[in-house]
Amino acid sequence: MKKYNLADFTRGWIIGNFEPSIIKSNEFEFMVRDYNKGDCEERHVHKIADEVTVIVNGEFIMNDIHYVKGDIIHLSPGDITDFKCISSGTTAVIKTPSTINDKYIIKK
Repeated sequence: MKKYNLADFTRGWIIGNFEPSIIKSNEFEFMVRDYNKGDCEERHVHKIADEVTVIVNGEFIMNDIHYVKGDIIHLSPGDITDFKCISSGTTAVIKTPSTINDKYIIKK
């Protein structure tokens, strides 16, 4: 048995085809991340990967839709999204496959 801490990983990503990683995998990526109110991510798209986000706690807005604890968002390849944290919270994300450089920023 080994013990890890989220602070030792990049933006909460702990499994996938990247370093550091607890388990290196091309099949999927997994992330758990805490956000502060006001944190946001630019509008972007994945061309290859599916991404499933679970709202563990807090409130978030993606594509002008309000999400709260227990909501699950599935983004298919080609779905464009943005992201803003409305009240501090945590998300868990699975992305498959684990594809490096599959995040494309959409300029407004």
